[in-house]
Amino acid sequence: MFLNTASPRRSFSIPININLHGARRRQRGDGGGAEGARSQMSTSSVGEERAILLGFTMMAFSVLMFFVVGITTVKPYIDSCWEEASCVLPQTDILEEWVDCRGVSTVPCLTVTVSVTGSNESAFLQFDEDSVFLPNECFYLPKCQMDRKGLQDEVQKVKKWVDGQLKNSSACFSDQKGHPNHVILNRKYTLQRALFGLLWPCLMLGGGSLLVGLVKLTQYLMSFKCKAYIQNDSRLFKQ
Repeated sequence: MFLNTASPRRSFSIPININLHGARRRQRGDGGGAEGARSQMSTSSVGEERAILLGFTMMAFSVLMFFVVGITTVKPYIDSCWEEASCVLPQTDILEEWVDCRGVSTVPCLTVTVSVTGSNESAFLQFDEDSVFLPNECFYLPKCQMDRKGLQDEVQKVKKWVDGQLKNSSACFSDQKGHPNHVILNRKYTLQRALFGLLWPCLMLGGGSLLVGLVKLTQYLMSFKCKAYIQNDSRLFKQ
């Protein structure tokens, strides 16, 4: 044996040193996991901040889209009082006086007069809700151009198609209280269009919220893991 038993104190020095060195190795080995977790958290913090910024940006844009869609689509649909009715087309006319077109030229105006079934009153037929607010009673106006012959031919084609529907009953929409002198052929602001317009901001809001939630969950799990490593290190140090 290489141990010197002459001194009682030195006989226990080697086992004590071995135990101390072993404890230090275990501390360094387990502490490396904590250091790795800390370095991983610092490395991923930049990407997490960018992901959170992207999520909040998506939510901000979704709120802006809600505002725009609400004004342009949802509010006109809620305020719309057009009800489905049945109309008969008795007469179509092309006005002799042409209508000014953006100050560039003049275009012919095709007017269509209809009678609503169940009512003795006649009304002007318009294409949709926006056409009712135009200053003229035209059902159809061609695009602005300088070719007068082309304009006349285009309006005549539309008049010929409408004349084929004369004396026939067709679906239309009327608003007897708000616009008693007008009926429209198609509704522009419908429930389907309003829901479709709200779909995209809802998807963007949900995507942004999900992105922020996932990043926050990842941060919580990483902090929980790091705390577990730190507690394990503190126990080994006390031993």
